[in-house]
Amino acid sequence: MDIRNIAIIAHVDHGKTTLVDQLLKQSGSFRENQHVAERAMDSNDLERERGITILAKCTSVVWKDTRINIIDTPGHADFGGEVERILSMVDGAVVLVDAAEGALPQTKFVVGKALARGLKPIVVVNKIDRGDARPDEVHNEIFDLFAALGANDEQLDFPMLFASGRQGWADEELEGARKDLAPMFDLIVRHVPPPQVDKDAPFAMVATILENDNFLGRVLTGRVEQGRAKVNMPVRVLRPDGSVVETGRLTKLLSFRGLERVPVEEAEAGDIVAVAGLSEATIPETIASPEITEPLASTPVDPPTLSMTFRLNDGPLGGREGKKVTSRQIRDRLFKETEGNIAIRVTDSPESEAFEVAGRGELQLGVLIEQMRREGFELTIGRPRVLFRTNEETGEREEPFEEVLIDVDEPYSGVVVEKMAQRKGLMQDMQPSGGGKVRLTFLIPSRGLIGYHGEFLTDTRGTGIMNRLFAGYQPWAGAIEGRRNGSLISSEDGATTQYSLFSLQERGTLFVDAGEKVYVGMIIGEHSRENDLEVNPVREKKLTNIRAAGKDDALLLTPPRKMSLEQAIAYIEDDELVEVTPSAVRIRKRYLDPHERKKRDRQGASA
Repeated sequence: MDIRNIAIIAHVDHGKTTLVDQLLKQSGSFRENQHVAERAMDSNDLERERGITILAKCTSVVWKDTRINIIDTPGHADFGGEVERILSMVDGAVVLVDAAEGALPQTKFVVGKALARGLKPIVVVNKIDRGDARPDEVHNEIFDLFAALGANDEQLDFPMLFASGRQGWADEELEGARKDLAPMFDLIVRHVPPPQVDKDAPFAMVATILENDNFLGRVLTGRVEQGRAKVNMPVRVLRPDGSVVETGRLTKLLSFRGLERVPVEEAEAGDIVAVAGLSEATIPETIASPEITEPLASTPVDPPTLSMTFRLNDGPLGGREGKKVTSRQIRDRLFKETEGNIAIRVTDSPESEAFEVAGRGELQLGVLIEQMRREGFELTIGRPRVLFRTNEETGEREEPFEEVLIDVDEPYSGVVVEKMAQRKGLMQDMQPSGGGKVRLTFLIPSRGLIGYHGEFLTDTRGTGIMNRLFAGYQPWAGAIEGRRNGSLISSEDGATTQYSLFSLQERGTLFVDAGEKVYVGMIIGEHSRENDLEVNPVREKKLTNIRAAGKDDALLLTPPRKMSLEQAIAYIEDDELVEVTPSAVRIRKRYLDPHERKKRDRQGASA
């Protein structure tokens, strides 16, 4: 059977996962009466909640005697480690673009990677049924984007389809028949080349996705680059430097059929398979026949740009809400994450019972923390820090920069430009994008964006859209002003009272409600002034023997400002931590004792 391997590339929320659902249905991968969840490829709970694809996934459909292996890639640049590995397994790419929004930064990120690998893309303008669709302008935008990314003449001569993933049709003509996705299947078979492989050479493949299965153990997915894989065949695993990791046997071979993995006895070069039976092999190592001594080429991964410190939860409430609370459990979980997620780097911190975790961005590390929290871990997280580097030629200190593309209503553009300038952002472009909106493009240091997203949504009344893309390293841009307001810090342990919180409201914005547990050093609100203020949120009203003529006035509390995990991580300063447990997200000072804090402040001032 002929094989085609393709990746589907798109910006977040442009409809690629929905389109894959329709491809599965129309190819007959589902029975007529089979119930399938919407966005079947987004199987992870966090993916369904956030509406994004985090992990790359493989599926397979058969169309007129050709097996098409489809890989759904993440759209966020934060998950770029997934993207780079996936593109090494495919021979073609479908670039999906929203007919109204056009090509956005994360499309640009993955398309740039695909063009650099020499893939010839098929462009699909999706959501053509939108009222504000502008297909001709989007076509021109994509051409300009490909040219800017260095596409060759062959890549610039891309075939194009107009489609509606939700309605399940695609057509080469804008006013075509709009019946089904047959034109898309036919174009993939026609335009994407079959894998260029040697089926008679000794077996070899590169591991690109790693999972842990309760029954099979480590399951490694990749494309068979040469030869044939057979059940129980002996193999050796080679690192990229050629050293041997382990030798073993392939106890199980799994091939993709629709959304399921089906056991097979043999797989030949060009097909994408999952193998089990190896205990130490990981990404991006070569699994091969024993006679092979040279590893296959694997894709280098862009370095991490952001780091956070993960610590043991040593607060007074530590160990009460989670099941996994020791530093050994945290360490094991973090190092296990690095096996399957090569974009994350974990090192032991100089601090006791703490670990430095470096990744691509706040979103990627926020997803990891949320996963650990749901697994029953308790942690404290430090403020995100960007990773600087020294330019070997000039000796200059360099920091990561990002290209930020903002769509905002015209009345709010002024405040956005002002805030970005305060954070050392340089405006690259400003143009109207229709419907009273303006599209702004900035180049800004990554550290300038830490904590800005929530402020941005407030400034634009929730209507602004911000997309970001790693743009490389540039010389340090100078100091950026941090949070202006101080904190309201609890001076007592106990449960908050309505009486006490009512009197504290005028001091600033509260983060806690009446009846919540607090402790000494916990941050319960934001002070209205620049300095930190210690307050007593557990004070109760003193009772007297005098009977009042009337009832006390009802004490009305303003609803507290509740922060999500990402908002809390972005909010904290260097001397603060976020306490994360399965049931709560709290903010606290790093040093809970007020005398210790003053001592550290004096040391910092004299240093």
